[in-house]
Amino acid sequence: MGSTPLKNVGLRDLKTIRRLAALIGVAATGLAHAQNSVTLYGVIDVGPTFVSNEGGAHNVKLDDSVYSGNRWGLKGTEDMGGGLKAIFLLENGFNALNGQLRQGGLEFGRSSWVGLQNDYATLTMGRQYDLIEDFTARHAMSNWASGYANHQGDLDRLGGELLNNSVKLLSAEFNGFQAGAMYSFGNVAGSVHKQSAWGAAAQYSRGPFSAGTAYMRLNNPSGGNAIDPYAQMGVFSFLGQTTATRDPATGKVMDTQSALAVDSQSILTLGASYLLSNVTYGIAYSDVWFKGFGKTSTLRAYDGGASWQITPSFSLAAAYVYSTFEAHHYNEGSLGLDYLLSKRTDIYLQGSYLRASAGVDAVQGYSFTPSTTSTQTSVHLGLRHRF
Repeated sequence: MGSTPLKNVGLRDLKTIRRLAALIGVAATGLAHAQNSVTLYGVIDVGPTFVSNEGGAHNVKLDDSVYSGNRWGLKGTEDMGGGLKAIFLLENGFNALNGQLRQGGLEFGRSSWVGLQNDYATLTMGRQYDLIEDFTARHAMSNWASGYANHQGDLDRLGGELLNNSVKLLSAEFNGFQAGAMYSFGNVAGSVHKQSAWGAAAQYSRGPFSAGTAYMRLNNPSGGNAIDPYAQMGVFSFLGQTTATRDPATGKVMDTQSALAVDSQSILTLGASYLLSNVTYGIAYSDVWFKGFGKTSTLRAYDGGASWQITPSFSLAAAYVYSTFEAHHYNEGSLGLDYLLSKRTDIYLQGSYLRASAGVDAVQGYSFTPSTTSTQTSVHLGLRHRF
């Protein structure tokens, strides 16, 4: 049926239309008053990368999600009255080079949680970043200087890691202080302990100074939190277990423990930063204890550097990280330049050089195939757009 011309509408119909219009107006006013909102946002980050040695050869390739992980997301709030709000976040991670999903193919692999918030605290439940990301990661200047300069394998989680089945409670900030606690259910039938995780954190911010600490404990880490010693650290043994072997004839390496079953992984992180004029100075420390097979091993990282906002559009960041694990040590320096083309689009250049001790195949963060030598260098030119 076609639409009815307005001139053929009767008086009764016109009165009905006016009533509906009035009701719609009242409803719209009510929604605006309730301050409900849903926001669509995202980041796309793509550019070429040079790697000096990946599995025995240099590599020039197009890479993405280097400075910022590619994503699109939905976040929203509903004002429930009395200072209470319902909040949610759904965030998808994707590969801009081929359109595939990241985070193991999860639709909302970067975040998927719902929660409640008032003037005193925020409670969220679902898949979400841990307390190390919330309280100490921003003090690690290596994260500012290069997207490839995560600490070895990001096993201290300062590069930003997620936990499934988690409940997180964050206090509001009171006189510069904030605290948080988190628990991740293992969801394993017959065991409350297995594959569970928990943590606590606190921070203080006042003026140009901020500092924070966070502790996380992962029991039987698996899935996205599983430990792959050779791929993440370039080591051939871990907790007394052989994790990789090298063919003496060809030099080819076989990773024999891509998901090493350890009993627990405990992480303590500390960090602080200070803004002086237009330079932010930062330091961070992490201590990671691995327990399994009747042994304990420790990975430590010391991170320091600065970010200089040279002009409103141009910044420079530099960092140095020294790490130790068992009898091995790692030295890594990184440098990054960033230039804003507009408020939402920037171009950046980053470089990182890693040297490991003898007997270790150098690998930056968890980004590349390990080198066949004790050094690895990367250079990346990226274009990033935020919407």
